[in-house]
Amino acid sequence: MSKMTGQQIADEGLDGWAYLLGGLQTRIHTKNFATGLSVVNAIGAAAEEMDHHPDLDLRYTHVDVRLTSHDAHAVTERDIRLARVVSSIAADAGVRLEASSVSRLELALDTPARESVMPFWAAVLAMDPSGPDAGDEIRDSAGVLPTVWFQTSGGEEPRQRWHLDVWVDPAQVRSRIDAALAGGGTLVSDEEAPSFWVLADAEGNRVCLCTWQTPGRTTTERPLNDH
Repeated sequence: MSKMTGQQIADEGLDGWAYLLGGLQTRIHTKNFATGLSVVNAIGAAAEEMDHHPDLDLRYTHVDVRLTSHDAHAVTERDIRLARVVSSIAADAGVRLEASSVSRLELALDTPARESVMPFWAAVLAMDPSGPDAGDEIRDSAGVLPTVWFQTSGGEEPRQRWHLDVWVDPAQVRSRIDAALAGGGTLVSDEEAPSFWVLADAEGNRVCLCTWQTPGRTTTERPLNDH
């Protein structure tokens, strides 16, 4: 089954879902654990029938759902169909789903020597440096820890070595930037918008707000964060 682009996914009009780093995500607000468990059970039964299984994170007052086609390493039509089923299950349970508070985190190490430091971080974090499409990154096989990727940079000092990439739904970028500025931050660059915006805190530590909106890129490519 073919991979879907960000625009194709957006055209599906999935209310309450965000497309983040090769997967569809939503947060179902269940208000209590019992309701959350019943929603998880219903999603599990539907997933078994469809033979397509989501990642579910059950908490006391909400359930986080992530859908991706692992064989394609991307979103496909199977995920769209299951997302609609999950939305229907939430509606039947009288609970709401939303994507405004959902994001995806990556850690980026700016380094001129990726090959020499990557094995160290893979060992310390017990991550896999040889997974599908690994390239410049290491991943937690359980999907719990953020992916760590290694961005080629110069060696000039002083320089920030670590930065965060925070992936959000495009509709949430403006509110996140406004909140960051109100919190004492600055907008360093929007030259690569709407792919990513570079912000910094009061001490100059940088972070990127990233979205899928990058014309011409595939669903699995990240923006080229040259900062």
